[in-house]
Amino acid sequence: MGWLSRIFKGSDHNKLSEGHYYKEDAGYYLPSTSGVTNDAWNQSQNQNENEDIDRAIALSLVEETQKANNNVNDYRSQLEEDEQLARAIEQSLNLESPPRYGNENMYQPPIQYFPMGSRICAGCYTEIGYGRYLNCLNAFWHPECFRCRACNLPISDYEFSTSGNYPYHKSCYKESYHPKCDVCKHFIPTNPAGLIEYRAHPFWIQKYCPTHEHDGTTRCCSCERMESQEAGYIALKDGRKLCLECLDSAIMDTNECQPLHADIQRFYESLNMKLDQQIPLLLVERQALNEAREGEKNGHYHMPETRGLCLSEELSTFSRRPRLGTTMDMRAQPYRPTTRCDVTAILILYGLPRLLTGSILAHEMMHAWLRLKGYRTLSQDVEEGICQVLSHMWLESELSSASGSNFVSASSSSASHTSRKGKRPQFERKLGEFFKHQIESDISPVYGGGFRAGQKAVSKYGLQRTLHHIRMTGTFPY
Repeated sequence: MGWLSRIFKGSDHNKLSEGHYYKEDAGYYLPSTSGVTNDAWNQSQNQNENEDIDRAIALSLVEETQKANNNVNDYRSQLEEDEQLARAIEQSLNLESPPRYGNENMYQPPIQYFPMGSRICAGCYTEIGYGRYLNCLNAFWHPECFRCRACNLPISDYEFSTSGNYPYHKSCYKESYHPKCDVCKHFIPTNPAGLIEYRAHPFWIQKYCPTHEHDGTTRCCSCERMESQEAGYIALKDGRKLCLECLDSAIMDTNECQPLHADIQRFYESLNMKLDQQIPLLLVERQALNEAREGEKNGHYHMPETRGLCLSEELSTFSRRPRLGTTMDMRAQPYRPTTRCDVTAILILYGLPRLLTGSILAHEMMHAWLRLKGYRTLSQDVEEGICQVLSHMWLESELSSASGSNFVSASSSSASHTSRKGKRPQFERKLGEFFKHQIESDISPVYGGGFRAGQKAVSKYGLQRTLHHIRMTGTFPY
């Protein structure tokens, strides 16, 4: 012990030299005098040793007190370091963990404390020690390991987006998943409620901003797709616009349409429905077709635009026949009118693709067949419905009789057109499917409702029995 050593040290150093003594009261040394006995010296020596022991004990107590104070200070310093570390972890959780932004939902993750060894980075799969880390998407991350799925750069923003379990920068998510307008090529804006609102064609799935429906954006008069900034449309003489794909197979004049006319006549003959009259065919502009429509009393028109018209006129004749009686004289019966219908022409709007022109021609030729065969008192839905059935049948025959690369040469008319222009068979097949879709999805009660009733009757009873029932009753069989 330290104080024992001081006792012995104090004893050695405090021995008075021979012939001297220490006088406490005087405070200084005096020369010794003779005549001092050994007992007095021993007594003085014992007194000095006791004083040394007391002094050593006092010094030891002071030293122990200082050590205790130092231990208290060390403990307080350790507590302060621990508190600073806890505050640093809490600050990292609050400030460095970005709130989740996925599917338009954001949240702030709660503060959680985990023991060492339980935090494994979901990016590099190594342990996360002391320092900054992120707790999001139900996992822990080093800040540099939490990366965007699209650009693979770290996400340091307070907000981010998710798709599935993958994080994205908001800008990268918008670039990857936010729909763009197929017309103006810009991101489709959100509505006042914060939702993405757009329009889409039911067949072509062409997405576009709602404003394009009212800002005068041009539509193709054939496929109905809107004109985009990347592809220009061709203007026809009567003001209609035609896209380049539809222009590839467009029939522009009457002479060019004659092979197609002959194909459809052969199609009717294959159904045992040969027309007894050679009907003139004319391709005309929009104005001429509208003027002819105004003068036609027997036709029904599909708004907003008429693309074909069957012109006909009724001729009435009067005749009388003698009646033989019991006598030899002959008495004439009253005059009896006889009415017959002549089809004067079929008009088709020019500049439409071959398949659309053919489907319109098949429809109008059915009008002609009905009138030449004496079907003159039919309701609109029955007459237009059965005409749409024949148009749909012709489209199906064209699409089913040709496939792949030989689709464009399925008939003589298409073969001559291909050699002149060089077509795109895949798009023409798609175009034919679109024209079928138009007939099938028509919402008008006359054309759409009539087609669906006629198609159901033909599928159940066949075409000839359905036509016979229409002649006898004026309705579709059910």
